[in-house]
Amino acid sequence: MTDEQAVRNLAFSYVQAMAFGDEGQLRTAFHPDAAIIGNYQNALEWLSLDAFIEAILAETPAAPGSTPLCDVQSATLIGDTACVTVIDEFAGLRFTDILSMVKVAGNWKIVNKVYYIHP
Repeated sequence: MTDEQAVRNLAFSYVQAMAFGDEGQLRTAFHPDAAIIGNYQNALEWLSLDAFIEAILAETPAAPGSTPLCDVQSATLIGDTACVTVIDEFAGLRFTDILSMVKVAGNWKIVNKVYYIHP
């Protein structure tokens, strides 16, 4: 598998984990020190991974067998870093997520997520 395929797969894995409320898969996708940042309800939200997972688990997960929206718009790789832009839906909202990734000990990890909520 190429690095580009790996980062695209990681983006898909993240969206699946978020949609279905899979804490273990979220913790595998993200670096433990990752930050999740965006404007939510007219205020800047800056979450730790633990706070993000807590917020995800507080929502109703997608129905089993459903296919969550995961539209990878772009993937840019430079050495052991990547930036992946993905459109997804969660809790009735449509997001554009910009995922910064770093290859750590041979595995890609999301180190930061910056999001935009579509009106």
